[in-house]
Amino acid sequence: MRHVLSSSQFDRQFLDYLYQLTTTIRRFDKSREGIVYLRSLLPHKRAMLYFTQPSTRTFLSFQSACHILGITASEIRDAATSSERKGESVEDSLRTFSSYVDLIIMRSPIAGLCDRVATLLDATPRPVPIVNAGSGPDEHPTQALLDIYTLTRSLRLRGGIDGKTICMVGDLKRGRTVRSLSRLLTNYEDVKIIFASPENFRIEDDLRRALTRAGTRFEETDEFLPAIASADAIYMTRIQDEYDVGGESATDYTRFHLKASHLTSLKEDCVIMHPLPRRDELDPEIDKDPRAKYWRQERNGMWVRVAVLTMLFDVDSRVQLPDL
Repeated sequence: MRHVLSSSQFDRQFLDYLYQLTTTIRRFDKSREGIVYLRSLLPHKRAMLYFTQPSTRTFLSFQSACHILGITASEIRDAATSSERKGESVEDSLRTFSSYVDLIIMRSPIAGLCDRVATLLDATPRPVPIVNAGSGPDEHPTQALLDIYTLTRSLRLRGGIDGKTICMVGDLKRGRTVRSLSRLLTNYEDVKIIFASPENFRIEDDLRRALTRAGTRFEETDEFLPAIASADAIYMTRIQDEYDVGGESATDYTRFHLKASHLTSLKEDCVIMHPLPRRDELDPEIDKDPRAKYWRQERNGMWVRVAVLTMLFDVDSRVQLPDL
């Protein structure tokens, strides 16, 4: 990998390898010796976390992933604290940052910015890898990677993701996690995706075309209860009202809330996921149900990002299990 920009850049071979690599890395966390070993892999590297869009989980999991590997991490959390406040372009700011670090991890409300910066830096004397940690409403590839890891791990005793029905619920029009995960699911055989949402939050045409080209079965519905009852995994999402235009988020969304009373309608081994943060669309009472995997999903994100960083810096081959 040169950069991590889009979920479309990954194939099944990569996803299977990432699953194996992440699972191996997690075993190092079981001992002091293992933790010290991971920290010895990249202490000579520096990273910049450029997060100019609000973030909790993604920022902290990337920051923690850097610390686990010994990477020194600096940060910009608000463009107003940089020379962009003086009128400098975001591209010039990021080229400046690339002079000081070996990796830039970016989260921005500007769609396509990560791709533009990667192209710009590739043409400079000192290109550095760019990791897209969320770009506007279009992509969130590392979230999709951790979602695939969580699905694979949760469904491993049932043959994995192949042949399963995945129901995605919520703001499917503007939810970048849904867009990225849907594209990754095209790498699996005989998967069916059910998109359950209000009419004005349905998926965009570009995703419909991508799924059709890949031959992935999907359907769109505003019938929430039948959709979740048939699912092997449910992926809940919140309303993305930070992108609200023209009062879209005023839609009555309550009939797409997953409640504790719905649990009896789900398959006994259904996997319940959510990229978080949640609002009212996911009842906290569901946290007690063993089918709820979203807190594991969150922690999985840190380890998946550790694995991605080892691949970007080409040290994944050193993640063996010595006699610890």
